[in-house]
Amino acid sequence: MTVAPATQLHEKLGVPLDAELLVLALTHRSFAHEAGGIPTNERLEFLGDTVLGLVVTETLYRRHSDLSEGELAKMRAATVSQRSLAAIARELGLGEYVLLGKGELATGGRDKDSILSDTLEALFGAIYLTHGLEVARGVVERLVEPTLVIAADLGAGLDWKTSVQELAARLELGAPEYQCEGEGPDHARVFTARIVIGGEVRGTGTGTAKKIAEQEAAAAAYRALQVLAARTGPAGPAAD
Repeated sequence: MTVAPATQLHEKLGVPLDAELLVLALTHRSFAHEAGGIPTNERLEFLGDTVLGLVVTETLYRRHSDLSEGELAKMRAATVSQRSLAAIARELGLGEYVLLGKGELATGGRDKDSILSDTLEALFGAIYLTHGLEVARGVVERLVEPTLVIAADLGAGLDWKTSVQELAARLELGAPEYQCEGEGPDHARVFTARIVIGGEVRGTGTGTAKKIAEQEAAAAAYRALQVLAARTGPAGPAAD
């Protein structure tokens, strides 16, 4: 990494980072493997995930004293989801800084949700180790604030799987069952999920990860069940 990109990333994050920790936070396992087995960012990602979860949980707890544990959990899940974190990483232009192996570079690794979200969490871990919790809290709060605001208005969309399960139970259709298949090579796998409720396929979804495909299928099923509820009488929660 050259000095200029590192300086630019410091400016985007709003804090300087220890040089070694910065490089470590940006080192994807594909690059580490090709470089002879050097350390990866996975341990920092583990730490950063915890810092992120703590800050988001505390923020939601303080802001929404009227919400139940379940509602807060949905908002937290939406805020720290792979998709939400990848969107923040794209705003930072993080993909251009990640150290990737040739295989990942060739298959669009710089724009993969999984790589971007993991790298952002690793940076949170590096910020925590360099500056402590209060500085890390400030960075995390600033970066996730737009997501927190949106999460307050998402309703069922915070967690489609939970929402469709609740609506299926209300309609006495039984628990949803997910069927998921993956196609393509490991580095570019695409998953297709189907959700079966009451013996029928109620929705399908696709994504680069199994959980993304299942959430997409659950969203489609939720809307289908809302239509069914309107026809048969029992009213499900309002659509968002």
